[in-house]
Amino acid sequence: MGDEFPTVRAAAVQAASVFLDRDATTEKACELTREAGRNGARVIGFPEGFIPGHPVWFHFHAATGRIATELSVALFKNSIEVPGPHVEALCQAAADAHAYVVIGVCERVPNTTGTLYNSQLFLGPNGDYLGRHQKLTPTVGERLVHTGGHGDTLGAFQTEFGPASGLICGENSNPLAIFALTAQYTRVHVMSWPNHFPTISDPLRERVKIDSQAFAQMSKAYVVSACGTVDDQMIERLQVSDEDARLLRDPDFCGGSLIVSPDSRVVAGPLGPEERILYADLDLEIGIKMKLRHDFAGHYNRPDVFQLRLNAAPPHLFELTSEHANGVEHGSVDQPVMDAGEPPRRQLVDQSDSDN
Repeated sequence: MGDEFPTVRAAAVQAASVFLDRDATTEKACELTREAGRNGARVIGFPEGFIPGHPVWFHFHAATGRIATELSVALFKNSIEVPGPHVEALCQAAADAHAYVVIGVCERVPNTTGTLYNSQLFLGPNGDYLGRHQKLTPTVGERLVHTGGHGDTLGAFQTEFGPASGLICGENSNPLAIFALTAQYTRVHVMSWPNHFPTISDPLRERVKIDSQAFAQMSKAYVVSACGTVDDQMIERLQVSDEDARLLRDPDFCGGSLIVSPDSRVVAGPLGPEERILYADLDLEIGIKMKLRHDFAGHYNRPDVFQLRLNAAPPHLFELTSEHANGVEHGSVDQPVMDAGEPPRRQLVDQSDSDN
């Protein structure tokens, strides 16, 4: 009979955050997760920075002006800590849905008052916290509130149906990041997107479609692209001009969630600007059929010519040591940069001893 490669239902959640309200947005995320689970979804993707919202105010306000500063402070106050009660609530919702969940959050280091990360959390169907990915390089205005992550959070995570992965917004067009996940044989990839692009950019939905199909073509994985959308409460909180409010409400400038198969075909979506959960059934055998033609992590590449090195070790900023008077070390604490209080780092998928 041979091995079985199942069909797995996936869901892309397109919704608006309860803008800059951590508790209410977490509750909304849990409700949407359970709804997707009731409809059979085993993989559920959420937008970028869904909890508590994405810093789109930098598209409209001066970076160090009063409004942008007030909103940035509110973002920090409503960011989540890992571990913490909001993560526990999300894990419980994933367990209730019996699904793998990838959700975008604004993450702060526990017990600090400074640094924020733009992160995706990976949650399992048993209610387990599986790890996270921290966006490697913040994009445009994000650089004013987010720092970049490191290679220790770039990698696939294991599921019952093989490796899965996630990247955030512009990372999904980074060729080296794409190959790093392709080399770990991801089968389902979740792209988390914001609810709005800068006003000088092409509409969000156009970029999402291009990147989703390109990623599927290179990796031969399914791509679940979850986009955010806007609501009146967010627009009011942003304190934008009437012209900018009209732009934010333009249906071409938000939404666009879709799901793409390993043969680069759009199998669900794209959505308009509305709040909705998009579903598709993923036949994982299609990935096998497409890799017979192009396996860029295998027979359709040349390791004697091309090689990629991923540094999965977190950098070290601060080391605390204690020594006796005679110079003999008594004890030391060697802490990775800005990770106090976090759970153990997840291990990247190692394909060296597997049959993929």
